[in-house]
Amino acid sequence: MLSIKGLTHVYPNGTRALDGVDLEIGKGMFGLLGPNGAGKSTLMRAIATLQTPTGGAITFGDIDVVAQPEKLRRTLGYLPQDFGVYPRVSAVDLLDHMAVLKGIASRGERRDTVETLLQQVNLWDVRKKAVAGYSGGMRQRFGIAQALIGRPSLIIVDEPTAGLDPEERNRFLNLLAEIGENVVVILSTHIVEDVSDLCPRMAILGAGRILKEGAPAELTRSLDGRLWKKTIARSELEAERARHEVIASRLATDRLVIHVLADARPDPAFEPIAGGLEDVYFSALTASRRAA
Repeated sequence: MLSIKGLTHVYPNGTRALDGVDLEIGKGMFGLLGPNGAGKSTLMRAIATLQTPTGGAITFGDIDVVAQPEKLRRTLGYLPQDFGVYPRVSAVDLLDHMAVLKGIASRGERRDTVETLLQQVNLWDVRKKAVAGYSGGMRQRFGIAQALIGRPSLIIVDEPTAGLDPEERNRFLNLLAEIGENVVVILSTHIVEDVSDLCPRMAILGAGRILKEGAPAELTRSLDGRLWKKTIARSELEAERARHEVIASRLATDRLVIHVLADARPDPAFEPIAGGLEDVYFSALTASRRAA
């Protein structure tokens, strides 16, 4: 169990990236959803022991993550948003080098580990190709392979599908789902579909605070009977925002389709709709911005 209590982080310029974050995360896939600038990467870096938070506590089992970072690193796998590679080193040689850094001293054990991981992420056929020449999706799969060295019990992946084409995204998400059956996996992303497709539990982070937490289906049900749709002219948007809680708007041809959150039909032109996780996400962010 990963336990986060009252976690705060303030950067030297005064930016409060995290503001009293509380989370309890058990085995399986956990989605952390939020826009760019919400504090997701700061939270991931704090959990991964790459920066010391200003305040609060992080524990993983019996490990005090803030006080015992080296102990956590022995059981941590981390795929950051951007990771560099040596330009002319093959996947097999780079994984072998990383296995040495992870403390796997035996050459035979490293060979078995590297072969197993490259097959698991479907890169065995291109194992001798330089990682710098991989496609975006292949590099992300290589990133997961390096994160799995040493059989970690906590894995963090930060914005892993950004920039991937639909086929590579699907392949990568299937790989994450398979990995997440027996360990704690935190998936940090701003892509709603990644969370709805994979994660039994999730949280929405905005302005450094947890805005919503729970199972995606439960959070979606919280909008039952409260979500309404209306098609308007673009020029009417600001007036609708002044009258109603507009949580989302989408251009359809030369008109706008707006989603409004209300306990009763706002006016006869609105029709009820079933909400999705995207509506939960937008409603949480809208409420947070109005309260700011």
